[in-house]
Amino acid sequence: PSVLDSFALLSGQLNTLNKVLKHEKTPLLRNQVIIPLVLSPDRDEEIMRQTEGRVPVFSHEVVPDHLRTKPDPEVEEQEKQLITDAARISPDVAQKQIQSLNKMCSNLLEKISKEERESESGGLRQNKQTFNPADTNALVAAVAFGKGLSNRRPPGSGGSVQSGQPGASAIIAGASGMQQVPMAGAPAQQQPMLAGVQMAQAGQPGK
Repeated sequence: PSVLDSFALLSGQLNTLNKVLKHEKTPLLRNQVIIPLVLSPDRDEEIMRQTEGRVPVFSHEVVPDHLRTKPDPEVEEQEKQLITDAARISPDVAQKQIQSLNKMCSNLLEKISKEERESESGGLRQNKQTFNPADTNALVAAVAFGKGLSNRRPPGSGGSVQSGQPGASAIIAGASGMQQVPMAGAPAQQQPMLAGVQMAQAGQPGK
């Protein structure tokens, strides 16, 4: 009920205001001139509140800008020049220029949209994963810890595999049958350690 009462009060006031404004004895507001009565260089909180903080003071510097009803003389001259130039162009020439401008704008929009599509597709291609994490983890485990390597020796090799840890044989037991190829030129005395597994090479080339 309070909202309806307030709405009825506002509606009545608006109707009264419209009747006053539409009355024949009421002068047109567009013919009225606003004249500043008080100019002060001091900060005015009321003006700050009414202008939402845009105008802190109402001084002689800001009054010409805020109460101006005509553009700057330079802008007015440019506008007159543009109007004069536009009046010299025939309707057919103007229509052709409009069509040419519309075509240029359409081509530009098409290029911009094409660039956006290409950039989006390029970003999707860059974000696409190009490797298999499982394969990478298996390869790292094989290189670092010898996991999954075969304990088979090539025919004729006299080396033996000595286990330095109890779990070494279990690591090598899960071999996938990888073939070991001897590398020429490697020192015969090297004995690399792979996760506790010592490869005794006894005069054989390094693996």
